[in-house]
Amino acid sequence: MEIDAKRDLIEPDHPQISIARQCELLGLSRSTYYYHSLGESSENLHLMRLLDEKYTDDPYYGIRRMTAWLRSQGYQVNHKRVARLRRKMGLEAIYPKPRTSMPHPEHRIYPYLLRGVPVTRVNQVWSTDITYIRLHAGFVYLVAVMDWYSRYVLSWALSITMDVSFCLEALNDALNRAQPEIFNSDQGAQFTSTDFTGRLESAGIRISMDGRGRALDNVFIERLWRTVKQEEVYLKDYRTPREATQQLEDFFIRYNEHRQHSSLGYQTPATVYAGTAKGTFPSILI
Repeated sequence: MEIDAKRDLIEPDHPQISIARQCELLGLSRSTYYYHSLGESSENLHLMRLLDEKYTDDPYYGIRRMTAWLRSQGYQVNHKRVARLRRKMGLEAIYPKPRTSMPHPEHRIYPYLLRGVPVTRVNQVWSTDITYIRLHAGFVYLVAVMDWYSRYVLSWALSITMDVSFCLEALNDALNRAQPEIFNSDQGAQFTSTDFTGRLESAGIRISMDGRGRALDNVFIERLWRTVKQEEVYLKDYRTPREATQQLEDFFIRYNEHRQHSSLGYQTPATVYAGTAKGTFPSILI
């Protein structure tokens, strides 16, 4: 049976059989089903592309300013529509600063530990964040774990939903190669979940979370997203999550091993992270 035909047999509101069980009975993965069901109209997908590009250039734009900008481009949209699409994309203006995902009311929020702390070595501070990645007819979410001092991307993962599992996958991949002294994130529900924070605490890692209203608390991974979008995503037209995964894998290899950073004395993140860089670099102070 074709995948589309199997999808049509799924009853989301079935009173007795869950979607997961229906997918299992039909031999259809839940990710395949949800990727289809989370689709947007072609018009909304086009608006989401525009919102993503404008947000990358001007992350301080709020809902009303973004609505006004879209109208200036000839799109008849209201602020409620823009707000819904931005929420789905995980986009929030830097000022004021609700983060990529909303905090869970029952999750513990940890203090920000890095204000005024000089970052002088690799594996002193790692950080993570989630961003929206557009596809030809849909979208996925990307999470990455980065070493602050070297800008080295230790791990990354894609998902069709913003749940905690793909964030844990990236975290575990990173911890399999090294361990930081401090791990910084925003206050999103993925990163405040007990599964995520428990993994860090069990390894003896200090947890730091961005303060609200602070644009620079996670500045290096914000810069990474700009690079990913402008040097990779906007130049491609990924058709499937698998194609996005393959292309992003190539990109992160280039980013780590070949892309020179002026702040690193025009050396690569991989060279600095491995400790083979020539010279010394100024400490990072946020």
